[in-house]
Amino acid sequence: MSVGLNLAQLQAVHYTHGPCLVLAGAGSGKTRVITHKIAHLIEQGLAPRRIAAITFTNKAAAEMRERAQGLIGRRAKEVLICTFHALGVRMVREDGQRLGLKPQFSILDTDDVTSILKDAAGGTTDAATARQWQWAISRWKNQGLNAAQALAQAQDEQERSTAVLMARYEERLSAYQSVDFDDLISLPLKLLRDFPEVRAKWQTLLGHVLVDEYQDTNATQYELLKLLVGERGHFTAVGDDDQSIYGWRGATLDNLKKLPQDFPALKVVKLEQNYRSTSAILRAANNVIQPNPKLFPKTLFSELGEGEPVRVVDADNEEHEAERAVARIQNLRASSNPPPDWRSFAILYRANHQAKPFEKALRKANIPYKVSGGTSFFDRAEIKDLCAWFRLWINADDDPAFLRAISSPKRGIGHTTLSQLGNFASQHKQSMFEALFNGMLPAAIPKRALEDLHEFGRYINDLEYRARHTHGAEAARTFLQEWLQEIGYEKHLYEGEESEKVAAARWTNVLDFCDWMAQRAGGELDEAAGDVITTQSKSLLEVAQTIALLSTISEREKDQDMVTLSTLHASKGLEWPHVILAGVTEGMLPFKLDEDEDGAEMVQRLQEERRLMYVGITRAQRTLTVGWSKKRKKGREMVKAQPSRFIAEMKLNQAPVQEDYREKLRALRAEFAARAAGTIPFR
Repeated sequence: MSVGLNLAQLQAVHYTHGPCLVLAGAGSGKTRVITHKIAHLIEQGLAPRRIAAITFTNKAAAEMRERAQGLIGRRAKEVLICTFHALGVRMVREDGQRLGLKPQFSILDTDDVTSILKDAAGGTTDAATARQWQWAISRWKNQGLNAAQALAQAQDEQERSTAVLMARYEERLSAYQSVDFDDLISLPLKLLRDFPEVRAKWQTLLGHVLVDEYQDTNATQYELLKLLVGERGHFTAVGDDDQSIYGWRGATLDNLKKLPQDFPALKVVKLEQNYRSTSAILRAANNVIQPNPKLFPKTLFSELGEGEPVRVVDADNEEHEAERAVARIQNLRASSNPPPDWRSFAILYRANHQAKPFEKALRKANIPYKVSGGTSFFDRAEIKDLCAWFRLWINADDDPAFLRAISSPKRGIGHTTLSQLGNFASQHKQSMFEALFNGMLPAAIPKRALEDLHEFGRYINDLEYRARHTHGAEAARTFLQEWLQEIGYEKHLYEGEESEKVAAARWTNVLDFCDWMAQRAGGELDEAAGDVITTQSKSLLEVAQTIALLSTISEREKDQDMVTLSTLHASKGLEWPHVILAGVTEGMLPFKLDEDEDGAEMVQRLQEERRLMYVGITRAQRTLTVGWSKKRKKGREMVKAQPSRFIAEMKLNQAPVQEDYREKLRALRAEFAARAAGTIPFR
C-alpha cells in the first residue's frame, strides 16, 4: 500500500499512535498521504466506518473519495469522507433534538439569512447593510460566541446594535427550525461540549480523524476537532502555514500554534519535496515567503530540474497586459510540438473585476476560456425556486422557503394575504405553514384567500408524503416531471422573461437539476454530495435535505479544453502547466492596506497577502509569467501603478544556488530505518 511514497510521506502514513501534524508544502502530495494513511489504518485493524477524513470543499472530498477507492476499493465507501459542514449536518440530525431541533431542519443559504436579518431589523434596510450584519454575526459565530456573549464584548454602538439584532435573528432561526452554515459547526460543538453522552458517542464512533487543509480551520472548528478526538488525540492534521489565505473568513494560524500546547505528544512531519513545479518556480516561491515568520520552518525542493526562468512582463495598461498574456499563451503553443491544450493555461488575479480585459483579449483571439468561481448553479433564481419547495417538504416551519415557494409560480395569493398570514403567525408564535391550519385563522383572512392557502398547505403535505415514498432514479424523475407540470413552472418561466432564449436556458437548467436529483436518488452520483456516500437508492426527501450543502452540481467544465481565468483564492488546491499571474501591482497584490489599521493588523494583512502570492506562484508546473501594468483603472480614472513588492522579493536576478538535498534524504532514510527496526519509537 505504501509503494511510491517518499520517506517523509512514509513517516506521516505510519505514525498512527497519537496526534500527528503533517506540514505539507505546496505540491508535496498531501492527498496521497491522507489516502494512504486511511489504507494503513485499515490494514492495522481499524474499521473503515471508524475513520473520518474532513475536508473544506465538496470537490476536495470527492477527489479524496475517488483516490481512496482506487487504493482500497469498496471499503472506501464506509470511510466518512466529507466536509466539516456535512459532518455537522450528520451530528445535528442525529443529536440535535437535545438542542430543540427536529431531524428535518432547514439549512438557510446566504440570501435567506440576508432576508431574515432585514426582517428582524424592521424590513427597511438595504441589502448592503444586511450583508455587513451577516458578516459580523458569522465572525462572532466562528469565534464561538452567541448573541449575549457578542453583546458583552461589543466595542461600540454599532457592534452593540448588531449583537441585539443577532439575538432576534437567533429567535427566528429557532422558530423556523432552521440553521445557517455557521451553525453547522457551532451546534455540533455545543452538543459535544454540553452533553457528555453525545461526546462519548462520537469519540467512540471515530477511531481516527484526518483533517485536510488544517491551516484553514477557524477557532470553532479547532474546538470541535479537540472534542471529537478527546484526550487520546488519535488524529492527523494536514496543512501548510504558508498557504493560510482565509483570515478574512475566520481561519487562524493560532490553531497551528495551539496544537503542540494542547497535544504535547504531537508528532510533526514536514513534506518538503515538491512534485509539481520546476526548481526555478520553487526558488521564487521560497524567496517570496521567506520574510514571513515561520511556525515550522521548511524549504520546498524539486527533482524536476531547473526549468524555464520565471518571467516578469510589464505593460502600459491593463488592456496591453491582457494582449501580452494572450501573446504568451500563443507563443507557448506555437513553440511546442505537440502544442499544449488550452486547459494547460491559467490566468490568475487578485480580484474578480480584473478578469474583464483578459476575457476581451481572449475573445478577440478566438481562444476558449472559462471564468472559475463565477455564479454558482445554485445561485440561479430558478434553482433557488425549486430548492425552496424542497426545503418546505423537509421542514414545513421554514418561513423563508414558504414565502418563496408559494409565489414561485404565483398562485393567486397576494402580498396582502401573505402579510395578514405572517402577522397572524407571529401573534400565535407559529410558523406560517402551521398557522394555515389554526382554527382561528378564518377570522383574520377573507374566505377566498383562505381557500387558496389551505389548498397550498394540503398540496405541500401531499408532495412531502409522495417524496418520502419515492425511491430510485426513474421514480424520482417521473415524480419531478409530474410536479413541474402540476405547478406550471415552465409556463411561469416563459411568462416572466421577455426573451424566449433566456427562458429556454432557464428551463434547461431546471431539467438538468431534476435529472441530477433523480440520479442521486438512484445512488448513481458519488462526487459532490458532501454527505456519507452510498450506492443505495435514497428517497427523494433524503436527497433534498443535502442540497443546501452543495455549491455545484458537477464539474463538467473540468473536461472542457479552455483557458482558466480565476482569482488567486479560488485557485488554491489547483495546478496548471503554464500560469500567468496578472495585475501584480502595489494596491492590488498586496491589496491596499487600510491606513486606519493598527501596526499589528497591517503586518498580519501583509503576511497573508504574501501567502496569497506564494499560493499563486506554486500553482505553476512548468512556466510562470508575472505581469503588471504601469497604469490601471481606479473607478473612472487611470492611475499610475507600481510593481508589487513581491516581484522584488522573488529575487529573480539571483543566480540559482545548487542545493544538495542528498544529505537531508540520507538523514530521513536513516531515521525511518531506525524507527522501522524499533531502535527509536515512532514519535
